[in-house]
Amino acid sequence: MRISDVLRTKGGEVVTIRTDASVVDLLALLAEHRIGAVVVSDGDGDIAGIVSERDIVRHLHSDGREVLDVPVAQIMTSEVQTCEPHTELGDLERLMTESRIRHVPVVVDSKLSAIVSIGDVVKHRISDLQAERDQLSAYIQQ
Repeated sequence: MRISDVLRTKGGEVVTIRTDASVVDLLALLAEHRIGAVVVSDGDGDIAGIVSERDIVRHLHSDGREVLDVPVAQIMTSEVQTCEPHTELGDLERLMTESRIRHVPVVVDSKLSAIVSIGDVVKHRISDLQAERDQLSAYIQQ
């Protein structure tokens, strides 16, 4: 299985935020879309970074409330792990586990195309297991 299989059911919508947006704007975006991370991009398809709820919490702890007014660029992770649609699902699972990350942007020709979360991967795995179970049940009942 490949990332493209996950994207076929999930879709390619990606919520992004600009580097100069404030952390307060970021919080509103996360709440509005009910998501845990946002890709940071200034609109050209290039990925400047990624910022998650964890980043906000860590900076709130270390920097206090003042972090709410700083630009997203100051708290984002700049070195972003990415994958491509042809990446094997097992490889992505290893990357997420070893890097301790929950969201991985999908790129095509070095441009942002989609994002895959650990929840998307688990949902896809469960769906595959249910389909396999149904096929085995149908085979046994023949």
